[in-house]
Amino acid sequence: MNALPPHPHHGAEDLCAAGVELYERALREGVVSSAAAEAVPCLVDLGLLRPDVADPSRLRPIAPASALHRLLRGVEDRIADARRREEWLAETFEPLMTLGSGGTAVADTPLINVLSGFDRINLAIEQAMANASGELLAIQPRRGQDTAERLAFSLRRDQALLDRGGRIRTLYQHTVRHSPAVIARYEQLRGDAEARTLDEVTDKLIVVDDAVAFIPASKDRTLALEVRHPALLAFFTTTFDRLWRLATPMYPQAVQPPALNGITPRQRAIAALLIEGHTDAVIADRLGMNVRTAREHIAKLAATLGSESRAQLGYLIGQSGILAPEG
Repeated sequence: MNALPPHPHHGAEDLCAAGVELYERALREGVVSSAAAEAVPCLVDLGLLRPDVADPSRLRPIAPASALHRLLRGVEDRIADARRREEWLAETFEPLMTLGSGGTAVADTPLINVLSGFDRINLAIEQAMANASGELLAIQPRRGQDTAERLAFSLRRDQALLDRGGRIRTLYQHTVRHSPAVIARYEQLRGDAEARTLDEVTDKLIVVDDAVAFIPASKDRTLALEVRHPALLAFFTTTFDRLWRLATPMYPQAVQPPALNGITPRQRAIAALLIEGHTDAVIADRLGMNVRTAREHIAKLAATLGSESRAQLGYLIGQSGILAPEG
């Protein structure tokens, strides 16, 4: 014989459909068997059914008016008890409120919060930006395919920060130096906005007023971390500043990195990755370009160094000294 599935625990205010049906049947017929109530023990637990004095194998219903009065009295008792506990808590914490106003208590804002979904992530960033008046630091590995509406909103949001006297510094990869969308963005911004580029940057990072940071928490960026931990914020800003010093200015004054012995900075970056043994696909991904463009740069590098094979190219790169530290 199969055992009955466990019946979920609930109160009278959440009386289950099976319980209502059996109670209605008991009211119509005046009695139900104990076996019929085994599947819905809530009726007995709530006092809606009681054993028949003459026959314990049967259950008789309590009149709805009596049952309602008794259940409501129980609700009133619980409300009164809740009010007593509310008064006790208020009396207990009232003298403590003044002690917590000195700024030494821990805030209830989580130091690290997980954000799920692009809408929730964007909303959190927008709320942080709306209250910002200091500096926005951003690392953008590559430009996404944002809609014109989204780009326009982002431009208005950043301009609002600049209008409040704020500052914006953004790090891009070298591949966006001639991007029409990026160029148009900075041509429209008015205020203290700067941009620099590197061959390789970290994953996406946004730091607002040294108070909150946003970083991806999944590869598809549908999850993000909202970070308010002081130690992590200090780490993010220090890392950004060090990368900023190594980067090449792009806006407001663009600087073209000089070539060394006919080797462009882009080709030197590719040479460093070739020496590490990376494939064309990995090199393209690391430098934010497509594989075809990466292969064109590799071919030009090979031609400049006089290489006839991939293996020879690695040897010639090592012998050329183009990867030696400058200065």
